[in-house]
Amino acid sequence: MNIQELYQSIDGDYDQAIRVLRVEKLVDKHIRRFVDNDVVDGLLAAGSSMDPTDLFEAAHAVKGVAANLGLTKLSDVASEITEVFRPGNERKLSDEDVKQRIETIRELHEQIVYKIRKYIELSE
Repeated sequence: MNIQELYQSIDGDYDQAIRVLRVEKLVDKHIRRFVDNDVVDGLLAAGSSMDPTDLFEAAHAVKGVAANLGLTKLSDVASEITEVFRPGNERKLSDEDVKQRIETIRELHEQIVYKIRKYIELSE
């Protein structure tokens, strides 16, 4: 499996990752590091407390990392949470809706990490 096939399997946007990171070697390096990145753990913790500031910061971090790596579904859901808790924005989602989106992020993250680990395993 090559990096482009990995991106197809995780429904990622390889072209977006290349636009940001510019070189395939860097895309490969950073997608491998995503396995150990704890930004999603931070969002899950913030979801437990439902603290607006923590949720904004954690969702914003997930959004940024995911967008830079071309993980568009993950980035899009994190962006929704970011906008809900952005200071000055009117909150348009209930706690239950927010928790549902956090669960979606957890599930997407789990699937992506599983496939990246398989990619790493096959490339060694």
